[in-house]
Amino acid sequence: MRSRPRTLAAPLLLAAALLTTALTPAATAAPGHAAPASLTVAADGSAAFAGIQAAIDAVPANNTSPVTITVQPGVYREVVLVPSNKPHIRLVGSSSRAADVTIVHNNSSGTPKPGGGTYGTSGSATFAVDADDFQARNITFANDFDELAHADQPNHQAVALRTRGDRIVLSNIAAHGDQDTLLLDSANKDRQGRVHISDSTITGNVDFIFGRATAVITHSVIQVTRRPDGTSAGYVTAPSTAPQFPGFLIINSTITGDVSDRTYYLGRPWYSGGDATLHPQVTVRDTQLSAAIRTTPWTDMSGFPWQGARFAEYRNSGPGAGTPSGTRPHLTDQQAGSHTPATWLGGWTP
Repeated sequence: MRSRPRTLAAPLLLAAALLTTALTPAATAAPGHAAPASLTVAADGSAAFAGIQAAIDAVPANNTSPVTITVQPGVYREVVLVPSNKPHIRLVGSSSRAADVTIVHNNSSGTPKPGGGTYGTSGSATFAVDADDFQARNITFANDFDELAHADQPNHQAVALRTRGDRIVLSNIAAHGDQDTLLLDSANKDRQGRVHISDSTITGNVDFIFGRATAVITHSVIQVTRRPDGTSAGYVTAPSTAPQFPGFLIINSTITGDVSDRTYYLGRPWYSGGDATLHPQVTVRDTQLSAAIRTTPWTDMSGFPWQGARFAEYRNSGPGAGTPSGTRPHLTDQQAGSHTPATWLGGWTP
Protein backbone atom coordinates (compact mmCIF):
# COMPACT_ATOMS: atom_id res chain seq x y z
CA MET A 1 0.00 0.00 0.00
CA ARG A 2 2.94 2.36 0.54
CA SER A 3 4.00 2.16 -3.07
CA ARG A 4 0.70 3.45 -4.38
CA PRO A 5 0.94 7.03 -3.04
CA ARG A 6 4.42 7.28 -4.59
CA THR A 7 3.00 6.19 -7.97
CA LEU A 8 0.30 8.88 -7.83
CA ALA A 9 2.72 11.58 -6.64
CA ALA A 10 5.19 11.17 -9.50
CA PRO A 11 2.86 12.45 -12.28
CA LEU A 12 1.80 15.32 -10.06
CA LEU A 13 5.39 16.33 -9.38
CA LEU A 14 6.26 16.02 -13.06
CA ALA A 15 3.29 18.16 -14.05
CA ALA A 16 4.25 20.77 -11.47
CA ALA A 17 7.82 20.80 -12.73
CA LEU A 18 6.68 21.22 -16.32
CA LEU A 19 4.35 24.06 -15.35
CA THR A 20 7.14 25.81 -13.43
CA THR A 21 9.51 25.45 -16.37
CA ALA A 22 6.92 26.83 -18.76
CA LEU A 23 6.53 29.93 -16.62
CA THR A 24 10.24 30.72 -16.28
CA PRO A 25 11.63 33.60 -18.43
CA ALA A 26 14.22 31.31 -20.03
CA ALA A 27 11.49 29.20 -21.57
CA THR A 28 9.35 32.05 -22.88
CA ALA A 29 9.41 33.16 -26.49
CA ALA A 30 10.10 36.79 -25.58
CA PRO A 31 12.50 38.33 -28.10
CA GLY A 32 14.65 40.05 -25.48
CA HIS A 33 15.12 41.03 -21.90
CA ALA A 34 14.70 44.22 -19.93
CA ALA A 35 18.04 45.70 -18.89
CA PRO A 36 19.02 47.89 -15.96
CA ALA A 37 18.27 51.49 -16.88
CA SER A 38 21.72 52.77 -15.96
CA LEU A 39 25.24 51.62 -15.17
CA THR A 40 28.28 53.63 -14.08
CA VAL A 41 31.96 53.23 -14.93
CA ALA A 42 34.85 54.88 -13.07
CA ALA A 43 38.51 54.21 -13.80
CA ASP A 44 39.43 54.72 -10.14
CA GLY A 45 37.22 51.85 -9.03
CA SER A 46 34.66 54.03 -7.25
CA ALA A 47 31.76 52.73 -9.36
CA ALA A 48 30.34 49.28 -10.03
CA PHE A 49 32.59 48.93 -13.09
CA ALA A 50 36.19 50.01 -13.61
CA GLY A 51 36.15 49.30 -17.36
CA ILE A 52 33.76 50.06 -20.18
CA GLN A 53 33.76 46.57 -21.66
CA ALA A 54 32.79 45.15 -18.27
CA ALA A 55 29.74 47.42 -18.18
CA ILE A 56 28.72 46.45 -21.71
CA ASP A 57 29.13 42.79 -20.79
CA ALA A 58 26.64 43.36 -17.95
CA VAL A 59 23.89 44.43 -20.37
CA PRO A 60 21.71 41.38 -21.11
CA ALA A 61 21.71 40.08 -24.66
CA ASN A 62 18.79 41.16 -26.83
CA ASN A 63 17.84 43.91 -24.40
CA THR A 64 14.68 45.70 -25.41
CA SER A 65 15.06 48.97 -23.51
CA PRO A 66 17.70 51.72 -23.47
CA VAL A 67 20.66 51.35 -21.11
CA THR A 68 22.69 54.42 -20.20
CA ILE A 69 26.31 53.74 -19.28
CA THR A 70 27.71 56.84 -17.59
CA VAL A 71 31.50 57.08 -17.71
CA GLN A 72 33.37 59.15 -15.15
CA PRO A 73 36.41 61.19 -16.30
CA GLY A 74 39.56 59.21 -16.91
CA VAL A 75 41.64 57.36 -19.48
CA TYR A 76 40.37 53.87 -20.30
CA ARG A 77 43.04 51.88 -22.11
CA GLU A 78 41.08 48.96 -23.45
CA VAL A 79 39.58 47.46 -26.58
CA VAL A 80 35.78 47.61 -26.51
CA LEU A 81 33.12 45.80 -28.54
CA VAL A 82 29.38 46.46 -28.46
CA PRO A 83 28.11 43.18 -29.96
CA SER A 84 25.22 43.04 -32.39
CA ASN A 85 22.88 41.48 -29.80
CA LYS A 86 23.14 44.47 -27.43
CA PRO A 87 21.24 47.38 -29.00
CA HIS A 88 19.97 50.54 -27.31
CA ILE A 89 23.18 51.35 -25.41
CA ARG A 90 23.87 55.01 -24.63
CA LEU A 91 27.49 55.68 -23.66
CA VAL A 92 27.72 59.07 -21.97
CA GLY A 93 30.70 60.87 -20.48
CA SER A 94 29.71 62.49 -17.22
CA SER A 95 31.54 65.68 -18.17
CA SER A 96 30.43 67.98 -20.96
CA ARG A 97 33.96 67.85 -22.42
CA ALA A 98 34.73 64.93 -24.71
CA ALA A 99 38.40 65.17 -23.73
CA ASP A 100 37.61 64.25 -20.12
CA VAL A 101 36.77 60.65 -21.02
CA THR A 102 39.20 58.94 -23.37
CA ILE A 103 38.99 55.34 -24.61
CA VAL A 104 42.29 54.49 -26.26
CA HIS A 105 44.36 51.55 -27.49
CA ASN A 106 47.15 51.02 -30.01
CA ASN A 107 46.37 48.08 -32.28
CA SER A 108 47.01 48.46 -36.01
CA SER A 109 46.09 46.38 -39.00
CA GLY A 110 49.52 44.74 -38.96
CA THR A 111 49.76 44.24 -35.20
CA PRO A 112 50.28 40.53 -34.40
CA LYS A 113 47.35 38.91 -32.55
CA PRO A 114 48.07 36.74 -29.52
CA GLY A 115 46.56 33.70 -31.23
CA GLY A 116 48.34 34.25 -34.52
CA GLY A 117 47.79 36.41 -37.56
CA THR A 118 47.19 40.14 -37.43
CA TYR A 119 44.20 42.29 -36.51
CA GLY A 120 43.44 43.69 -39.96
CA THR A 121 42.02 47.17 -40.43
CA SER A 122 38.55 46.53 -39.02
CA GLY A 123 39.91 44.48 -36.15
CA SER A 124 42.33 47.22 -35.12
CA ALA A 125 39.50 49.40 -33.78
CA THR A 126 39.80 50.64 -30.23
CA PHE A 127 36.00 50.85 -29.99
CA ALA A 128 33.71 48.82 -32.25
CA VAL A 129 29.92 49.03 -32.49
CA ASP A 130 28.12 46.13 -34.17
CA ALA A 131 24.75 46.85 -32.54
CA ASP A 132 21.91 49.03 -33.81
CA ASP A 133 20.57 52.08 -31.98
CA PHE A 134 23.86 52.92 -30.26
CA GLN A 135 24.56 56.41 -29.00
CA ALA A 136 27.72 58.05 -27.64
CA ARG A 137 28.12 61.52 -26.16
CA ASN A 138 30.97 63.41 -24.48
CA ILE A 139 33.55 60.71 -25.28
CA THR A 140 36.95 60.63 -27.01
CA PHE A 141 37.83 57.54 -29.04
CA ALA A 142 41.50 57.27 -29.92
CA ASN A 143 44.08 54.97 -31.45
CA ASP A 144 47.63 55.94 -30.50
CA PHE A 145 49.49 53.35 -32.58
CA ASP A 146 53.04 54.65 -33.05
CA GLU A 147 53.88 54.40 -36.74
CA LEU A 148 57.47 55.56 -36.34
CA ALA A 149 58.21 53.02 -33.62
CA HIS A 150 56.83 50.27 -35.90
CA ALA A 151 58.31 51.45 -39.19
CA ASP A 152 59.35 47.91 -40.07
CA GLN A 153 55.79 46.63 -39.65
CA PRO A 154 53.46 46.68 -42.67
CA ASN A 155 49.87 47.90 -42.61
CA HIS A 156 49.72 50.92 -40.32
CA GLN A 157 45.96 51.43 -40.56
CA ALA A 158 44.77 52.01 -36.99
CA VAL A 159 41.07 52.61 -36.33
CA ALA A 160 39.86 54.59 -33.33
CA LEU A 161 36.13 53.99 -33.79
CA ARG A 162 34.29 51.53 -36.02
CA THR A 163 30.52 51.38 -36.47
CA ARG A 164 28.67 48.57 -38.24
CA GLY A 165 25.12 48.98 -36.92
CA ASP A 166 22.20 51.13 -38.04
CA ARG A 167 20.83 54.31 -36.43
CA ILE A 168 24.07 55.30 -34.69
CA VAL A 169 24.16 58.72 -33.00
CA LEU A 170 27.48 60.34 -32.07
CA SER A 171 27.28 63.75 -30.42
CA ASN A 172 30.09 65.83 -28.92
CA ILE A 173 32.59 63.05 -29.49
CA ALA A 174 36.17 63.11 -30.72
CA ALA A 175 37.85 60.50 -32.89
CA HIS A 176 41.65 60.78 -33.02
CA GLY A 177 44.12 58.80 -35.08
CA ASP A 178 46.36 58.95 -38.13
CA GLN A 179 45.47 56.54 -40.93
CA ASP A 180 41.91 55.18 -40.97
CA THR A 181 40.65 56.90 -37.81
CA LEU A 182 36.90 56.53 -38.29
CA LEU A 183 35.44 53.47 -40.03
CA LEU A 184 31.74 54.03 -40.70
CA ASP A 185 30.54 50.72 -42.04
CA SER A 186 27.54 48.39 -42.25
CA ALA A 187 26.99 44.69 -41.62
CA ASN A 188 27.15 44.02 -45.37
CA LYS A 189 26.74 45.98 -48.57
CA ASP A 190 23.04 45.12 -48.82
CA ARG A 191 22.27 46.52 -45.36
CA GLN A 192 22.30 50.23 -44.68
CA GLY A 193 24.21 51.49 -41.67
CA ARG A 194 23.05 55.03 -40.88
CA VAL A 195 25.18 57.29 -38.70
CA HIS A 196 24.58 60.84 -37.49
CA ILE A 197 27.59 62.76 -36.14
CA SER A 198 27.21 66.26 -34.72
CA ASP A 199 29.24 68.81 -32.76
CA SER A 200 32.28 66.56 -32.92
CA THR A 201 35.97 66.54 -33.87
CA ILE A 202 37.62 64.01 -36.20
CA THR A 203 41.37 64.01 -36.84
CA GLY A 204 43.62 62.06 -39.18
CA ASN A 205 45.58 62.18 -42.40
CA VAL A 206 44.97 59.21 -44.73
CA ASP A 207 41.45 57.97 -45.61
CA PHE A 208 40.50 58.78 -42.06
CA ILE A 209 36.74 58.86 -42.63
CA PHE A 210 35.93 55.74 -44.63
CA GLY A 211 33.53 52.84 -45.15
CA ARG A 212 30.17 52.04 -46.72
CA ALA A 213 27.82 53.62 -44.16
CA THR A 214 25.30 56.32 -44.89
CA ALA A 215 26.67 59.06 -42.65
CA VAL A 216 25.78 62.68 -41.95
CA ILE A 217 28.53 64.75 -40.34
CA THR A 218 27.21 68.13 -39.28
CA HIS A 219 28.40 71.09 -37.22
CA SER A 220 31.72 69.36 -36.70
CA VAL A 221 35.44 70.03 -37.15
CA ILE A 222 37.49 67.74 -39.36
CA GLN A 223 41.19 68.30 -38.72
CA VAL A 224 43.79 67.06 -41.18
CA THR A 225 47.12 66.30 -39.53
CA ARG A 226 50.66 65.77 -40.72
CA ARG A 227 51.96 62.25 -41.14
CA PRO A 228 54.04 60.98 -38.21
CA ASP A 229 57.22 61.73 -40.19
CA GLY A 230 56.16 65.36 -40.58
CA THR A 231 55.11 65.23 -44.21
CA SER A 232 51.92 66.92 -45.30
CA ALA A 233 49.72 64.89 -47.65
CA GLY A 234 46.56 62.85 -47.34
CA TYR A 235 42.89 62.20 -47.97
CA VAL A 236 39.92 63.11 -45.80
CA THR A 237 37.44 60.47 -47.01
CA ALA A 238 37.43 57.08 -48.71
CA PRO A 239 33.80 56.01 -49.18
CA SER A 240 32.87 52.47 -50.21
CA THR A 241 29.17 53.05 -50.76
CA ALA A 242 26.80 50.48 -52.23
CA PRO A 243 24.95 51.91 -55.25
CA GLN A 244 21.49 51.76 -53.65
CA PHE A 245 22.46 53.92 -50.65
CA PRO A 246 23.77 57.44 -50.06
CA GLY A 247 27.33 57.74 -48.76
CA PHE A 248 28.88 60.54 -46.68
CA LEU A 249 27.30 63.98 -46.32
CA ILE A 250 29.52 66.60 -44.68
CA ILE A 251 27.45 69.70 -44.02
CA ASN A 252 27.75 72.93 -42.00
CA SER A 253 31.20 71.91 -40.80
CA THR A 254 34.85 72.96 -41.02
CA ILE A 255 37.77 71.13 -42.62
CA THR A 256 41.05 72.56 -41.42
CA GLY A 257 44.47 71.69 -40.01
CA ASP A 258 47.99 72.93 -39.33
CA VAL A 259 49.44 71.50 -42.55
CA SER A 260 50.93 72.78 -45.80
CA ASP A 261 48.58 74.46 -48.25
CA ARG A 262 46.98 72.41 -51.04
CA THR A 263 48.18 69.03 -49.76
CA TYR A 264 44.96 67.19 -48.81
CA TYR A 265 42.25 65.73 -51.00
CA LEU A 266 38.62 65.75 -49.93
CA GLY A 267 38.50 62.09 -50.89
CA ARG A 268 39.10 59.14 -53.16
CA PRO A 269 36.82 56.21 -54.03
CA TRP A 270 37.34 52.95 -52.18
CA TYR A 271 36.10 49.95 -54.14
CA SER A 272 36.57 47.55 -51.27
CA GLY A 273 37.95 44.21 -52.39
CA GLY A 274 37.99 45.48 -55.98
CA ASP A 275 34.19 45.34 -56.11
CA ALA A 276 33.36 47.39 -59.19
CA THR A 277 29.61 47.28 -58.41
CA LEU A 278 30.09 49.79 -55.59
CA HIS A 279 29.36 53.47 -56.19
CA PRO A 280 31.26 55.57 -53.61
CA GLN A 281 29.68 58.87 -52.63
CA VAL A 282 30.70 62.01 -50.75
CA THR A 283 28.98 65.39 -50.75
CA VAL A 284 30.65 68.30 -48.98
CA ARG A 285 28.35 71.28 -48.70
CA ASP A 286 27.96 74.55 -46.78
CA THR A 287 31.33 73.84 -45.20
CA GLN A 288 34.38 76.00 -44.51
CA LEU A 289 37.44 74.63 -46.30
CA SER A 290 40.92 75.75 -45.30
CA ALA A 291 43.84 76.19 -47.68
CA ALA A 292 44.88 72.62 -46.85
CA ILE A 293 42.42 71.38 -49.52
CA ARG A 294 43.76 70.89 -53.02
CA THR A 295 42.34 72.86 -55.93
CA THR A 296 41.51 69.49 -57.55
CA PRO A 297 40.00 67.92 -54.42
CA TRP A 298 39.24 64.36 -55.64
CA THR A 299 41.63 61.66 -56.82
CA ASP A 300 41.80 58.05 -57.99
CA MET A 301 42.32 54.98 -55.79
CA SER A 302 43.66 51.49 -56.59
CA GLY A 303 43.10 51.90 -60.31
CA PHE A 304 39.54 53.23 -60.00
CA PRO A 305 39.06 56.79 -61.34
CA TRP A 306 37.36 59.31 -59.11
CA GLN A 307 35.08 60.36 -61.96
CA GLY A 308 33.17 57.07 -61.60
CA ALA A 309 32.22 57.95 -58.02
CA ARG A 310 29.53 60.31 -56.76
CA PHE A 311 31.66 63.23 -55.57
CA ALA A 312 30.29 66.77 -55.30
CA GLU A 313 30.42 70.09 -53.46
CA TYR A 314 27.87 72.80 -52.87
CA ARG A 315 28.20 76.33 -51.47
CA ASN A 316 31.46 75.73 -49.63
CA SER A 317 33.52 78.70 -48.47
CA GLY A 318 37.03 79.57 -47.34
CA PRO A 319 40.40 79.52 -49.10
CA GLY A 320 40.05 75.83 -49.95
CA ALA A 321 36.75 76.27 -51.78
CA GLY A 322 36.60 76.54 -55.56
CA THR A 323 34.28 77.18 -58.45
CA PRO A 324 32.62 74.43 -60.48
CA SER A 325 34.79 72.82 -63.15
CA GLY A 326 35.47 69.50 -64.83
CA THR A 327 37.81 68.60 -61.98
CA ARG A 328 35.59 70.07 -59.28
CA PRO A 329 31.93 69.01 -59.67
CA HIS A 330 29.27 71.03 -57.90
CA LEU A 331 25.59 70.31 -57.32
CA THR A 332 22.96 72.50 -58.87
CA ASP A 333 20.44 74.12 -56.56
CA GLN A 334 17.90 71.53 -57.62
CA GLN A 335 20.27 68.63 -56.96
CA ALA A 336 21.20 70.06 -53.57
CA GLY A 337 17.59 69.67 -52.48
CA SER A 338 18.11 65.91 -52.20
CA HIS A 339 21.50 66.16 -50.50
CA THR A 340 20.20 66.95 -47.02
CA PRO A 341 20.29 65.11 -43.69
CA ALA A 342 16.59 64.30 -43.94
CA THR A 343 16.81 62.72 -47.38
CA TRP A 344 20.14 61.05 -46.57
CA LEU A 345 18.80 59.30 -43.46
CA GLY A 346 15.62 58.08 -45.13
CA GLY A 347 12.92 58.65 -42.55
CA TRP A 348 15.08 58.17 -39.46
CA THR A 349 15.28 61.23 -37.23
CA PRO A 350 18.20 61.00 -34.77
